[in-house]
Order: sequence, then structure tokens, then C-alpha cells
Amino acid sequence: MSSLPQIYFGGFFLRYLSTRGIAPELNFDDVLITGLARDGGLYLPMDWPQFSSEDLRAFGSLSYSELAVEIMRPFVGDTITQDAFDDLVEATYREFTHPLVAPLKKFEPNIWLMELFHGPTLAFKDYAMQILGRLFDQALLARGKRTTIIGATSGDTGSAAIEACKDREAIDVFIFFPKDRVSPIQQKQMTTVEADNIHAIALEGTFDDCQDMVKALFNNLEFRDRYALSAINSINWARLMPQIVYYFWAGVSLGLDERRLVFSVPSGNFGNVFSAYAAKKMGLPIEKLIVATNSNDILARFFNTGTMEIRGVQPSISPSMDIQVSSNFERLLFDLNSRDGASTNRILEDFRSEGKFSVREETLIEARRLFDAVSVSDVDTLGRISKTFSEKGEILDPHSAIGVEGAYRFASSASMESDLSIVSLACAHPAKFPDAVKRATGTNPELPVHLQDLLTRKERLTVLPNSIQKVSNYIAANSRGDVT
Repeated sequence: MSSLPQIYFGGFFLRYLSTRGIAPELNFDDVLITGLARDGGLYLPMDWPQFSSEDLRAFGSLSYSELAVEIMRPFVGDTITQDAFDDLVEATYREFTHPLVAPLKKFEPNIWLMELFHGPTLAFKDYAMQILGRLFDQALLARGKRTTIIGATSGDTGSAAIEACKDREAIDVFIFFPKDRVSPIQQKQMTTVEADNIHAIALEGTFDDCQDMVKALFNNLEFRDRYALSAINSINWARLMPQIVYYFWAGVSLGLDERRLVFSVPSGNFGNVFSAYAAKKMGLPIEKLIVATNSNDILARFFNTGTMEIRGVQPSISPSMDIQVSSNFERLLFDLNSRDGASTNRILEDFRSEGKFSVREETLIEARRLFDAVSVSDVDTLGRISKTFSEKGEILDPHSAIGVEGAYRFASSASMESDLSIVSLACAHPAKFPDAVKRATGTNPELPVHLQDLLTRKERLTVLPNSIQKVSNYIAANSRGDVT
């Protein structure tokens, strides 16, 4: 692996604190296994590791796996040996189908596309989830423990989690997805895995209902402890940590001595773009983060007005972004509130009771220094897919198209400067959303060889009402045993 010095290795334990300010501080292993803090908050590192310009230049000689070790090592600390961590990361990315793991394609002199769909389930979630499954295995085996992972998905998280955790002896997995609100490919990826420890649950409701169900289960502390609940959603810090890597990868690949970076990130739950924010805090020279949303534009409205207000979820051709409550925004809010847990908690309580909150003008100004936001309609999404196909010969899925549309809008705005390089994230393979792609291009995108029979595979799923009692009973009946 890398010959660079391990900056934080050797007697170093990075501690983590909750955004609500009440739960105890934890080390990495405990954050990994705990998922959601016991006070309902989300864990964040107490300090952001720092990389100098000299470090960044040295990173230019590394492979993706080697870079991943350097970026993640400070967060993991001594909770896993250096050799074991090196091997774990190397084994993860060896299974990706592109030799560069996250290749960049030049669209314009100042616009690049970073492909993040070369993992086993064809979505950016693989870049974190494949590591997370291995980390869970390592931590549980070391402790002689088992866990019950619960997660909510708008499509891609579920399949990535299932693929990462299938057949693991110490893990049971229960994934909730909104019934009839994910693409057929996404559903089949979750429901056709033949593994006794995997349970795919179609919940009657929206993604926000699925997310609320996960939080309600965690907040039932007796049930949580009995079944050793843990999270594989991006509410788990260990899910966001590996996503920081590909932002550094893009930067060092393009040459940081010559460029300032802008990233356009298709955004629903705010986890991916928060990972970019973390990269900025760690020293990557990011000038702007474009939060690119579909018609479910709660995030875009916040960055434009300073008010976050829940409205009804509108079904779209980019279903993974059909979200109104963006869980990971809590992490940014915590930082914007000077890491005041009590203040953050009050704001979120008001949000839950009133369905809206507003921040002070100075807070909005601070947020806008780094974040821009755009909302892209289905019509404009289809238009961008069509235009990219006809002009570049590249096929985009609808989520990736929203990011690309955001990149082009920024490039034509008054904020654009000549030394800025915009990197737009391609978060899913176009074959996962064939209906939208065919509408825009007249072309049926093909699945990779290993998934070409996916739609004919037999499904294993359970439909449940949006009832915590029904869901709790199902988990109790199908878990391979409580831990009490």
C-alpha cells in the first residue's frame, strides 16, 4: 500500500460527538456499531483531520485504494490495525469493474463527469457500503457480538447494503423501501438475494416514512438494545466516511496546483454532499458545492431562502431523490450553529412539530459561501439526458443528469471563473432507470452481464403497513435471536 506517512496512526483515537449534545462521546468502532446516537442525534468527528497542500500533492501518485487508506485512516484511528485496514480497503476496491474505480470524463474544458457506478450494485453507495460490511464484520468478530442492521432506502442504499452484508453470520439485515416508489431494477436488486439474513420490506408509505420508521425503532431503547440495532444508512458516520475519498480522488486526478474545485452533487438525503463538505473541511480546495435536487426541492428552497419547509413528496423520474426530510442536513446545521447541540435539538424539534424552520440571515450567508442549489424538473432532466446523448454519446441516468444540469447552469452563471473546474457526480448506472433513459434517448441501456437476468429472478419480500408495532413484531419474529 501507500508509502506515505500515516499521519494519525499510532496511539491516536479520534472521538465522535452527537449533534444533539447529550449522548456520550464514542470512538470509531462504537460509532460504527451504534449508528444513531442514543439522544437521537447523528455522530460527527470532534475534529476534522487536516491535509496540507504538500500532502495533497503527494496523493497524486496513489491508486484509489491507497488514497482511500490515507483519507480514512484518521477517522478509524487504532480501532483496527494498519495492516488489516490496508488489506480491507484493497480487497474492497479490487472488486470494482473499472481499473480507476472512479474514472473522470471530460465534457467541456471546465466540466467533468465522475462515474460512481462501477461497484457491484451500480450505484455510488457501493463505494462506502462495501467497506462498511467488512468493517462491521471485523468489529463484531473482534467483540464476539452480533447485530441487527436496519435501514431505509429510496432505492440504491438498500441494494448496496444487502450486497455488502449478505450471508454474514453475525448480521441480520432489515431494509425498508417505499412500496411502488422505487424502480423495478432497484427493487429486484433488493428482493432477489437468496440469503437467510436478508429481509427486504416494502413499507406502505414514502421514503420519509421509511426513514421515520428507522428512527422510531432506534428510539425504542429496550427494543434497540435487545436486538443490538445498528444503522447502515448515511445516519451512520461510517457510511459517509468512505464517500469523502472520491472527492479527494477527483481533486488530485485533475491537478490541484492548477484548479479550484466545484462539485455538482445530485442530492436527496444530503449525505453525499455532506461528504464533500467534510473534504472541504479537511483541506481539499473546494470553492462551491452545488446541491442539485429534483422537484422535491426542500434543500434548494432552504439555500435560496433560509427556510426549510416540508411539502408533499412529488413522484419523479429520479425516485432516489424523492425526499422531503434530509436526515444528514442535521450535521451541517450542527456546524452552522457552532456545534451547539442544544440549539440544534431545539430547531429540529420545531421542525418536527411545525414542519418548517428558518435560520438567521448571518447563518444563511455563511451557508451560501460554500453551497449553491438548483432544482431541476423532470422535463429538464429528460432534456439533459437527451442533449448529453446526442452531443457526447454518453448515457446518463436521471439522477446523474440532474447533477450535470446543475453543473452547466453554474458554468453559465456569474459565479463561474476561468480557473474553476466543475465535477459532476454520476451516481447510478443508466440501466437502473431504463424507462426514463428510453424516453429521452430512444435507447434501452443494457445491464452489465452479471445482472442481465435480474428481472426474471424470483423475489423475496414482505409488504408491511406503516406501523411500528407491526414492523417491530416482524423483526422480532425473523431475527436470528436477540442479544440479551
